[in-house]
Amino acid sequence: MKQPNTQPMHELMLRETASQTAGPYVHIGLAPAAAGNPERDEEIWNEMARPGAQGEHIEIRGTVIDGNGDLVRDAFLEAWQADADGVYQSHYDLRKDFNSFGRTASMAEENSEWSLKTIKPGAVLHPSGKPMAPHINLAVFARGINIHLQTRLYFDDEVDANAACPVLSRVESDSRRQTLIARREEANGVVRYRFDIRLQGPGETLFFDF
Repeated sequence: MKQPNTQPMHELMLRETASQTAGPYVHIGLAPAAAGNPERDEEIWNEMARPGAQGEHIEIRGTVIDGNGDLVRDAFLEAWQADADGVYQSHYDLRKDFNSFGRTASMAEENSEWSLKTIKPGAVLHPSGKPMAPHINLAVFARGINIHLQTRLYFDDEVDANAACPVLSRVESDSRRQTLIARREEANGVVRYRFDIRLQGPGETLFFDF
C-alpha cells in the first residue's frame, strides 16, 4: 500500500523563479538600433503611424530619469494605444498605415531621449461604460527594474476628457495626476508632446499595477 506523503505543504511547492533585470541585452533582440546593430528588414519600432494613417499625426518625445535625477540611458519602452476611432488593432502588420503596438528606447544620439511617431488615440470605453480620456499605455524596462513598470500618457489639451476619465479621476492628488500628462509643443510644424518619466524621487511618475 502506497504511504501518504507526509512532507509539509510548503516543501512541496515549487520554488519561485529568481527575478532578473532586463539588462542591456533586451536592446540586442528588441531594439537593434539602440544597441548599435543594423535594423532588420521588418522591425517593430517607434513609427506606429505612417503618413496615410487616419487621425492627427503627433510625435512624442521624453526621457527616463532615475531617483538621483540622472538620465537612464538604456531605457526601453513599449507602447500600446487605440487608433483615432478608439479601436485597438489586434493584428500587427508593418504594411498597415497604423499599428497599435510600438517600441522605442533612449537613444544616445538623441540626448538619451525616446520618441514615438503616432496618431492621437480616440476615446476607449471603460468597463463601466464611460469613455476614458485619450491615452497611450507605456511599459518601461531598464537595468535595475526587476518587473517592468506600467504607466499611462494623457494629453494636456484634453482637459474636459481628462476631468471625466474614470481612471484618471480616481487619482486623488492633482500633483500625482500631473505626472501622467504630456505637454503639447509645436516644433517646426510638427505637433509634439513632451513626456518625461521619473522612476523615483520628487515628481515620481504614477505607475499602475495592472
